[in-house]
Amino acid sequence: MAQNLTDKELIHQKLKEYFGFSSFKGNQEAVILNLLAGRDTFVLMPTGGGKSLCYQLPALMMEGVAIIISPLIALMKNQVDAMRTFSDNPGIAHFLNSSLNKNAVQQVREDVLAGKTKLLYFAPESLTKEDNVAFLRKIKISFYAIDEAHCISEWGHDFRPEYRRIRPIINDIGQAPLITLTATATPKVQMDIQKNLGMADATVFKSSFNRPNLYYELRPKNDPDRDIIRFIKQNTGKSGIIYCLSRKKVEELAELLVANGIKALPYHAGMDAQTRADNQDAFLMEGVDVIVATIAFGMGIDKPDVRFVIHYDIPKSLEGYYQETGRAGRDGGEGFCLTFYSYKDIQKLEKFMQGKPVAEQEIGKLLLLETQSYAESSMCRRHSLLHYFGEEYTQENCGSCDNCCHPRPRVDVTQDLVLALKALKDIGDKFKIDHLITLLLGKTTANIKSYGHNKNRYFGAGAEKSEALWSAIVRQGLIMGLIDKNIENYGLISITEAGEAFIAKPKSVKVAEDRDFEEDERAQDVAPAHGGGAADEELFAMLKDLRKKVAKQHDLPPFVIFQDPSLEDMSIQYPITIEEMQNISGVGAGKAKKFGEEFIKLIKAYVEEKDIIRPQDMVVKSVANKAGNKIFIIQSIDRKMDFEDIARAKNLSFDELLSEIEAIVNSGTRLNIQYYLDNYMDEEKVEDIYLYFKEDAESDSLDEAIAELGSDYTEEEIRLVRIKFLCEVGN
Repeated sequence: MAQNLTDKELIHQKLKEYFGFSSFKGNQEAVILNLLAGRDTFVLMPTGGGKSLCYQLPALMMEGVAIIISPLIALMKNQVDAMRTFSDNPGIAHFLNSSLNKNAVQQVREDVLAGKTKLLYFAPESLTKEDNVAFLRKIKISFYAIDEAHCISEWGHDFRPEYRRIRPIINDIGQAPLITLTATATPKVQMDIQKNLGMADATVFKSSFNRPNLYYELRPKNDPDRDIIRFIKQNTGKSGIIYCLSRKKVEELAELLVANGIKALPYHAGMDAQTRADNQDAFLMEGVDVIVATIAFGMGIDKPDVRFVIHYDIPKSLEGYYQETGRAGRDGGEGFCLTFYSYKDIQKLEKFMQGKPVAEQEIGKLLLLETQSYAESSMCRRHSLLHYFGEEYTQENCGSCDNCCHPRPRVDVTQDLVLALKALKDIGDKFKIDHLITLLLGKTTANIKSYGHNKNRYFGAGAEKSEALWSAIVRQGLIMGLIDKNIENYGLISITEAGEAFIAKPKSVKVAEDRDFEEDERAQDVAPAHGGGAADEELFAMLKDLRKKVAKQHDLPPFVIFQDPSLEDMSIQYPITIEEMQNISGVGAGKAKKFGEEFIKLIKAYVEEKDIIRPQDMVVKSVANKAGNKIFIIQSIDRKMDFEDIARAKNLSFDELLSEIEAIVNSGTRLNIQYYLDNYMDEEKVEDIYLYFKEDAESDSLDEAIAELGSDYTEEEIRLVRIKFLCEVGN
């Protein structure tokens, strides 16, 4: 016991001496004592919990050199620089990787052999090189530390095959205690890591994954560029990261932010190493407020005061989402995590998986399904996230996510849950969630038929409930432990003993229906007090009344005058001149001149009466090449160019081209696309769709049009005729 006390006293003394701290955070002390005692150690600690100290302090105290295996060169450099600030000896920490020339490598080896170095960082690829293995056999190794250990698992969000080779190489170099660290690991990933590294007997230290200072919000991906600019301008001077999936989007968005007076830089793996390093340093040194990046950015970037993390695109997995959002508020201060979600992004990510090995596709789809389920759920975000990482969150309302701050109405689903459990028990444990829900809804799909489940007694037993509600019910069953999901078997579900007991003796269960984001894409959610723009509801209602009156005078449907997003923007920007009206989303010069006058008059009177300060710095300026696109498209249509040729010339998909044309038309420019319709569409179809928009449509909603017109008309055909209609009638 006395020895133990001495160790404790010693590590506290060294903590103060080396790092200037007087106390440890969370599990740090227990982890360090375990490693000093020579035991294998497994550390699960969320971003910001102080993982690196768990191996840095023992490395300085133990005899020999600690070998740190880490996935990113930028991360190693960051940590080595940080370690050198704590010591007079510049050789205290080194890295050996592909970025070093021969002389630099020689210097590192000399420092190590001279006993100056206590921490030696490797990328897993460098560790496998024969000359490095031979060199490491010559030195005393205090322990091996494997950072970002989730990279070992195919079920992790950042799988790297070379991580699988670490164990045999360690065996080859020589035995020493092993410490593995990760900020994100589901129970499945944890099992995978321990099995692969042969450390089943390791002591496991698991910190809570709850980050109470983070606010989680998901919004429909309606007009994310505009939303992001508005959000950042309302959080001026705060540090933030925006993640995009593609390099192209990173470049475009960074350019758009700069055009709107926001200090931002891009970061992605396609840039040259020097520019990337400069941009990262500019962000760390507060030369810029915002970095727009692919997920290549941020691993181990120790910037404690990142105040917001925005996901422009939904991430591929919940581990990725958790780790990236975890870069906000590492100092315990405010952290706002905003994600834009559209089901189309899920479909896009599924397409990216095509061509990969089948097993990899199955894993990828399952991880995506978890992300989709999290995004669309109306359950507390914190509850869902922590459950995913095998942790129970007992509070009913976290008070710090969109679903808790703006709850949807809850309904009693006790008997529905009993029904779902009975049906699951009946069909057995060979099926996924979507199969169970399809069975309950009574949909005759090929899969349902092939198992004869269209004749099952529960087929259609839940047909009166929506798919979104059944998703919420089954998810609640998972959270309550009544249903088990077998992650190793690609998400097959089964009833648990607790589920059997629930059937016999049900307790009251209430859930809120999942959100339908496709429906929400027009009705953008209002942000909570943390930030984001909110429309002036009173003015919005007045503008809608005026629109109705103007529409009657012109004998037009109201949406032809101005669409809802335009009115919403007016009730945020308060335009009081024709010039300002032209800058409103979806208005432009043509519409401003034609219909703007009365709206300006109303807004001006309202602003004066309420003494409103107008946010005129909120005008979103477009980037030059966007304007170039617009001019090219208008000129090409004037020359009667084929739409496919226009799209090809500007490297756009047909869907993107239609979106560009819709934006041009919505801002009041008149285009004549009749030549294209004559070539590609049946005249009767054009008349039917045109008539629908002229006489029956209550709004310009595509979903409503598809539902009303039926399956004889494609989405593309409806969009094309809607463009023709808006040009002829509105512009």
